[in-house]
Amino acid sequence: MRRTSGKFSLRELALTLWNEGRRPVVPLMGYPGLQLTKTSIKQNQFNHLVQFQTLSRLYDRFHPDAMFFLMDLSVEASALGLPVRFPLDDTPSVEAHPVRTLEDLEPFRKIDILGDGRVMVYLETLRHMRAALPCPVGAYVIGPLTLAGLLAGANELAMQSILDESFFQGILEFSYGVVLRYAQALQEAGADTIMVLEPTAVIFSPEAFRKHLAPLYRELVGILDDVEVILHVCGNTHHLISEMRRCGVAGLSLDSVVDLPRVARDGEGLLLLGNVSPVAMLSETPEHIYRITNELLEAMKDYPYFILSTGCDLPQDVPLENIEAFFQAGRDWRVERQRKETKAFAK
Repeated sequence: MRRTSGKFSLRELALTLWNEGRRPVVPLMGYPGLQLTKTSIKQNQFNHLVQFQTLSRLYDRFHPDAMFFLMDLSVEASALGLPVRFPLDDTPSVEAHPVRTLEDLEPFRKIDILGDGRVMVYLETLRHMRAALPCPVGAYVIGPLTLAGLLAGANELAMQSILDESFFQGILEFSYGVVLRYAQALQEAGADTIMVLEPTAVIFSPEAFRKHLAPLYRELVGILDDVEVILHVCGNTHHLISEMRRCGVAGLSLDSVVDLPRVARDGEGLLLLGNVSPVAMLSETPEHIYRITNELLEAMKDYPYFILSTGCDLPQDVPLENIEAFFQAGRDWRVERQRKETKAFAK
């Protein structure tokens, strides 16, 4: 299950367990662990020991087959000096988008984000995970398009992609350089998998995705040659699936509004993660979570490269009983499938 480089491969893990009649269970969770450590979001985002303790407690409680650190779309933006609001018990938000011309980028070009304290928190958290957790460990980076949207404003960026392609391409290339710098540091810190979070891509046409984004993802994959790169785009991405498949990434993490079995039918061996609804996980009963998780497992039973996960990051207040139901459905399905296969073989 290990690569020759010493890295874990989620793709190999998925195939190995599928051959055993099982599935990897890897929800995108981090913030629910705050219930176990009685800490705040802000404490976890500014202290690597606190964040690692949160993740360690989550691992000990649920024993996922792989573990990512906390999802945070503001890390790279705050490292560049953008004004970010940090509520004590809510996720950060970027408060201003100062870039209107390519000249406005010049001050940002002088900044090395690896000198930022919060970037170091995530690098150190990953090192703790690599040393302590007996499973693949993953990290998140913001996507270059989404970072460009934080610099210029997402709506403004969308308009400039049509009205001023030189500005759009310039800010996208700058953002890609920032993401690459952080991703290489995460690679050196021991990441087995890096998930690129690109929610802004959902507004792109397939043609724009192919022209502007696919070459950047493909290059990122080539540079991070011993790390699996997974692309996560929120929302309904059915119109982009064909292009996302061809952009060189090892896998796709897809939102709960996406028909995952439909994607799997044309999957061509691509690793798929998903896609139980985080909203359902937050608001429904454990019995409901167990049922919909089992339904997804049944629908995906013939696709080898599948990892049972959530459609996006789980909120802090998701009941732990619902997470337990999610895991229990995964474990029960594996046992039930093995029982069926054993009985069929006996006949």
